[in-house]
Order: sequence, then C-alpha cells, then structure tokens
Amino acid sequence: MTRIGIGHGNHAEAFALGRDVALGALRDGGLERADLLLAFGHGHVDLERFYAGLRTVVGEATLIVGGSSLGVITPSGVSYRGHPAAVAAIQSDGMRFSVSACGGLDTNEAAASAGMIDRLPLSDDDRVLLLFYDSVRVPMAADHPPVLNSSVPLLDGVEGRLAGRAPVIGAGLVGTYRFEPTFQFCGTHVARHHVVGCLVSGRVHAYYTVMHGCIPLDGVYRTITRVRGDVVYELDGRPIVEVVNELYGGTDWQRERPVVRNLTIGINHGPRFGPPVESGYVNRLITGVTPDGTGIGMFEADLHVGQEIQFMVRDNRMMLKSAAENVPALLQRIRADGRTARIGLYVSCGGRTAEYSATEEEEGGIVQGAMGAAGVPLLGFYSGVEVAPMLGRSRGLDWTGVLLILAED
Repeated sequence: MTRIGIGHGNHAEAFALGRDVALGALRDGGLERADLLLAFGHGHVDLERFYAGLRTVVGEATLIVGGSSLGVITPSGVSYRGHPAAVAAIQSDGMRFSVSACGGLDTNEAAASAGMIDRLPLSDDDRVLLLFYDSVRVPMAADHPPVLNSSVPLLDGVEGRLAGRAPVIGAGLVGTYRFEPTFQFCGTHVARHHVVGCLVSGRVHAYYTVMHGCIPLDGVYRTITRVRGDVVYELDGRPIVEVVNELYGGTDWQRERPVVRNLTIGINHGPRFGPPVESGYVNRLITGVTPDGTGIGMFEADLHVGQEIQFMVRDNRMMLKSAAENVPALLQRIRADGRTARIGLYVSCGGRTAEYSATEEEEGGIVQGAMGAAGVPLLGFYSGVEVAPMLGRSRGLDWTGVLLILAED
C-alpha cells in the first residue's frame, strides 16, 4: 500500500509552519507514518526552525529531503510571496528510500557528489535518484553577481558512480532571487554547501518529461573565442558585452540583476538548421555583467572556447503550450503501461512564475490543473537549476520545468 499526503502553508513563524504543514500532509493522506518527507520552503523562512517543526510531527525516524525554494506548487495553488512552504509525505510498503549527503560542494562539486553516491546502497531495484544541491557558492553582492556551484562536474561525479542504473532528477536549490545563502535537508539534518541524494527503489516506476520555453533570437551561430570559468568574454573575437549591447540597442540590460530576464545562451544538440527543436537545446541563464564590464557571468561553467552558441529569448506562449501538452501526454503514457500514478514532483525554474515572466497565467497552475484532473497528488517548487535526463545523460537545465511521476503496477 502506498499513501501520499500534501501539506502547505504560508506564515512567518517557521517552527509552527513546519509543524502545521507536516500535520496537514499526514491528515491529507491518512498516513500512519511518513517514510519520506519531501519538504521545501521559501528563502524568507527560517528553514532550521521549519525543519525542527517538521520533526515534532514525524519523529526522528522519517527521512527529510529538500530545502530552499523560490516558491511552491501544490494541489491547491501556486505560492511564491510571503513565507510559503509545502511537504509531501510518503508512506509505502513497495517503495524504499535511501538518503545520503556530502558537504564541500563549494570547493569541489565532483568530489562532493561522488562522496554522496558512495554512501548509497546501490542495487538492481533502483528506479530514480532525486538530487538536490546548494546552487549558491558565493551570494550576490552589490559589486558582483553571484558565484554558483556548477551542475556539470557535480553530475559527472554522480554519473561516474551511478553508471546509468537510474535517471537523476532534481534541482539546484535557491531561496531568493538575490541568491542569498540556501539550505538543504540532508535526511537527518540541515546544512549548507551540500549535495543530497535520495535513491528511490523497489516496486515503483519513474516517468518524467521536460518542459521548455525558449526560442533562438535570430538563428545566428556565434563561436566562443574567450571564456574563463563561468564568465564569457568574447564571441567571434568581439567583446561579448558589445555584442549584447547591439542586440538590445543599448546598455539598460546590464542593470538587470540577478539574471538577465529575457536573454539566455543556448547550445543546440539537435538539427543545426531548419525549425528549432526545443528538446534539442540546453540553455544557460546569464547572471549579469562582471564588475569591470568586460564579460557576462553564466549559471554554469561548462562553456568552452570554440563552442558554437545561439542567443535565445523566452517565449511565454511556448512555455505555457509545452506544459499544457507534455503533462497530459505523460499521464497517458502511464495509463497505457497499465500503471497508476502515485505522486508528481515538479521542478520549475524560478523564471517561469507569472510574476517574473510577466504572463497572466501561471505555468505551474497548468501542471497543477492537469495533475489534479487526473487525481494525482502534486508537490512542486521553484528552483535555480533543473536536473533531468536529456540527450543521453542527466544534465543541469535552465528555464525549464521537469515533471517526475512515480507510478506503481
């Protein structure tokens, strides 16, 4: 038997908030116990006190994973103002959960993730690895953009140990749009600069889909000719800041913080020419101009000299359309396989909120409505980076939505 309960709340007293959402989740699912608690709270919430409030309800034996978020998505709505928080409580005789966490992410992402994997009991029954990590290495300040932990070496460390035995799905966690310090729930404690893995095994099946929302600006391929770490300095031998100034027709975009809202850099892994295929693009958010004005910071440090990129712009219509089509298609696939969807976990980029993307409709609300119509409990949260399999391996993605559904025969 598997039972799922979702609890949510929004008030400033963090201990009471943790207690109330945990009680609400147990009551919602009619649970006698919680084997796993997936828990997320806004950066305005004191997450250490929030965690303590959760513990007063579920006790010390329950594994708790999750941490900071920009907002939450639940069966009753989308919330990212104030002090929103939500949890999903899972009680199951068929699913097994193993949690491992490792610190030192701010000094060596690959070593931290490999250390986390080494502590997990891998088996042939593993179905999916839920991965949550601290996105913020150095918080944003008035004179410099944030420095972020990179998902590339982190996932290299995971994939090297996991060897493709299970998909990796999760998020780089952030709590505010100013990239203030974030927290991770590590199974049995709260920490920073950690990577956390929750291995889901047993009589369960993992289904997932990725929602996109960007299109090429002009279709022009440009070649990186100078880059260092997560800062790009030149395209085709020209200063990249000058190139973007020309695209915008001015310098106003340079004042946008913490990320440039409408422009991203895309790497096309699909057909080079012809109509763009959204599933072939891996996009990278721009965190802003460097203090000396010579380069632009990226969310990831995975770009290299000689690599071809395209400038991408957000397409709100595509974002909403992608959610409206992909969620029902995934649910239909589960039904066609003769299985029952038990719970959905939705990881959405913080830029996809209606407030940030300036849309009248919440993209998260579309996901919520489709899952609710199918009678499937949903817990969603807004992230800095989304992690999901794409083009043969798990990758850190930007400006996407990733829906994972756990199903049983």
